[in-house]
This record gives sequence, C-alpha cells and structure tokens, in this order.
Amino acid sequence: MKIAIDAMGGDFAPLEIVKGVELARDRYQEIEFQLYGTADQVKPLVKDWTRINLVPTTEVIEMGEEPVKAMRRKKDSSMVRAANAVKAGEADALFSAGNTGALLSSAIFLVGRIKGVDRPALATALPSFEGPHDQFVFMDLGANAENKPVHLYQYGILGSFYASHVLNIENARVRLLNNGAEEDKGDEVHKVAHQLMKNSHAFNFVGNIEARELLAGTADVVVADGFSGNAALKATEGTALTMLKQIKSAIMASGLSGKIGGALLKPAFKTIQKKLDYNEAGGAVILGVNAPVVKTHGSAKANAVANTMGQIKIMIENNLVGDTQTFVAEHADDLKAAKQALQNEENA
Repeated sequence: MKIAIDAMGGDFAPLEIVKGVELARDRYQEIEFQLYGTADQVKPLVKDWTRINLVPTTEVIEMGEEPVKAMRRKKDSSMVRAANAVKAGEADALFSAGNTGALLSSAIFLVGRIKGVDRPALATALPSFEGPHDQFVFMDLGANAENKPVHLYQYGILGSFYASHVLNIENARVRLLNNGAEEDKGDEVHKVAHQLMKNSHAFNFVGNIEARELLAGTADVVVADGFSGNAALKATEGTALTMLKQIKSAIMASGLSGKIGGALLKPAFKTIQKKLDYNEAGGAVILGVNAPVVKTHGSAKANAVANTMGQIKIMIENNLVGDTQTFVAEHADDLKAAKQALQNEENA
C-alpha cells in the first residue's frame, strides 16, 4: 500500500512530517510513503530512503489561505499534487497536517465523493470512559456548517462503517447530538433527522444524546451537524485540559501531604492524559470520499504523524472505502425513498 503525504502542511512541517514518516516506515513494513514537497527543504531531512520517495513540488498552501481558491490556483502545491496522485490511482490514501478547508476541498473535488453521498464529513475517534468500548466515532466536526436531515442520516451510515472497520465495533449504537434526549427535541432539521434515522434499517439508531453524555460510553457513533459538532468537540477538549491543569494546580498548592498524594496518583493522571491526547488517537478522517483522506492536528509532532499512518493502514487493509461504496450503491433506492418521503412531508 502507498500513502501520498503532504510534507509541507502543518505548523512543524516538513521536519516533524518527515520524522513521523520515518517512524511509521520502521513500524509498518507494508507501507510505501510518497512525500510531496519542496525538494531542498525535504531532502536533507530524510535519513533513510527505504520505502520513501519524494515528488518535488514548487508551491505550498498556507494555513490562512482561502481553501477553494488555494486548491484551484496552486496546482503544483504539495497538497494538490498528493490528492491528484490518489485520484489517479498512484496512491491509496492521502495525509496532511495542513489547511483543513483546502484538504476538504481537495478530497471532495479531486479525490471525489462516493456516488450517493451528498456531503462528506469530518470524523474522529474520541475516548469513552464508560461502556463496552474505549472509543466512539464523532462526526461532523465542521466540514459542513449547515446540514439537511438526509445528511445526518448518511452520517449514521458512514460512521457505522468507520466504527466496524477501524474501531472493530459491530452493530454500532448510533445517536444524534441534540438539546434533549426526547425525540421531539431540537429544531426541524434534527426532528426530521431523528425520524429518518429511527426508521432506518441501515444502522442501529438508539436515539438522541446530549453533549454532557458524549464521553459516557452510551454511543459508538455520535452524529452532529457540523456547527454543533465542532463546538462540542472544542468545548470538550477545552474542559478536559482546563480540569487537568486545575487539578495539578490544586495539588501543588496543597502543601507536602497534597504533593505526596499527587505523586501517588500520577500514574492514574498519566493514563487519563494519554486517553485524551490527540497525538495517540490519530487524525480526523474525511468520510464519504473515494479513498482514505486523513487530517492530523496542525501542531502534530512526529509521533502523531506515525500513529496516523497506522490508522490509515487499518482503513486500507479493512477496505473501509470499498465496503462503504458497495453499501451505498446497493441501498441507493432506500436513500431515494427516504428523500422522497421528506419531500412529500414538506409538500403536505
């Protein structure tokens, strides 16, 4: 298998990207790595060229650039060249730590949407602190600020496939993020989406979920519109980091006995911190396109890059995209019927 890598994307590119690729090369013997980047910046960083190739590029899409314009204008950028390699079948997956919007645009317009999927979405695996599994799938994280009910329905399908193929969770419990557990809660989009998902045989829908329950292990896939999903993700991350800092500050301010107690609890805190660390979990996946496309955090270091390569490896080995394409094609009539039912309700 071959992964096309945007070597110039990210706050610490290309150094940390190259270091991460070399770590991954040593871990995963099955993967070949195709680096796309500025030759005089990337070449000196590679210590061992085993299973690593460099495709020289002359442009870089910066973090602050307007995504679609940058993708269309900078055709020789590392990100666009890598995306086109996947489109042409020269690589099996695309990786970047760069401009999220530009990567989304490249995934949708170059790699291409799966036929039958209206809106690809950003998904990630978050930790579950209770329940039968260690992680759950959370999507959309902001690829689409506004969604129609049918998009949320499709996310239930895409998220369930990611749960089964990557997290090894069969018959994943799907919930819809809402402002209440009752099925009549939320705005019209969420009420209609709830009914669509409730009546679906495509996945195991078990009802709404409130934001406060996200990490409680009551769902294996949580579906959200992009605005709410992004806000909930950032609020969760911010709260977790703040709480850890506050606990540490309280321990340090509590005198000798508090510090001794803190030292005894240090292994427990390390376990929790590791579970919350995005460097361990891999990247956010753009689900609904014709190949694995994965975006890791802009500030990711080498270990996060290497872990994301392992995540991509699982996606390729378990044929996530191929099985999703087959399912969507085989159930196209079900989706059309759901859309028609919605239109009939709107016209009634």
